Amino acid sequence: MSSRVIGQSRPAITASHLRTDPWWALPITVVIVIGSFLVYSTWAAFQNAHYFAPPYLSPFYSPCLYRSCLHPSFAFGLPDIHVPIIGLLSPAFLILAGPGLFRLTCYYYRKAYYRSFWLAPPACAVPDVKRNYTGEAKFPLILQAFHRYTWYLAVLFIVMLTWDAILAFRFPNGFGIGVGTLVMWINVICLAAYTFSCHSCRHVCGGYVNAFSKTPVRYRAWHFLTRLNERHPMFAWLSLFSVALTDVYIRLVSIGIIRDLRII
Repeated sequence: MSSRVIGQSRPAITASHLRTDPWWALPITVVIVIGSFLVYSTWAAFQNAHYFAPPYLSPFYSPCLYRSCLHPSFAFGLPDIHVPIIGLLSPAFLILAGPGLFRLTCYYYRKAYYRSFWLAPPACAVPDVKRNYTGEAKFPLILQAFHRYTWYLAVLFIVMLTWDAILAFRFPNGFGIGVGTLVMWINVICLAAYTFSCHSCRHVCGGYVNAFSKTPVRYRAWHFLTRLNERHPMFAWLSLFSVALTDVYIRLVSIGIIRDLRII
């Protein structure tokens, strides 16, 4: 090979990337799905109505904390909070903050909304819109490190929602099973799968163990949660849909648009 060919420079690549597949489809889908959930959940929280259709309580309003709640979760109840202009502050805003922080700081959801909403980067091999990358070492993104603590808060909500699902068997005329009962239990299962497949949960079970051979029970728990963790993204989306659809179902039954069918 001649020296002239060896020394020849490559032509400059002017395109920002060389991907020809529809890489933009996933970010757009994520924006539509998460954006729709945020709009609906905010609207449902402002409604402060149609969240209880005996014996079903919407997950957006569980636990129902005010004394004026249609179905107070605790005997004492908190006094109603009134905000200027808004008026009575919906209890849903007090409740959604807990699971909301858990999802906001979730390792998987960070990837989803960093790529879709912030375009940082929008896809693999596609340039980042932001020029300066600082990671999560500065405020406010350094707060993402608190995800491990929000997991404990999320577990409390799983306990409350499980109790609500148990109460969904208690109809005004006695024990029974309705379509709403099944809807609430499916929601609890999806949310529990999302919560306990979390990296933080896996770390709680085995992150501090230096020798699994000395802790066989913790090893089995860690191994099971590791298998769940492999499907964490799937559980994240299933639980997002399930919690919204459960609220929609109970709302429609409460309004009277649909009738809850009794199975037993």
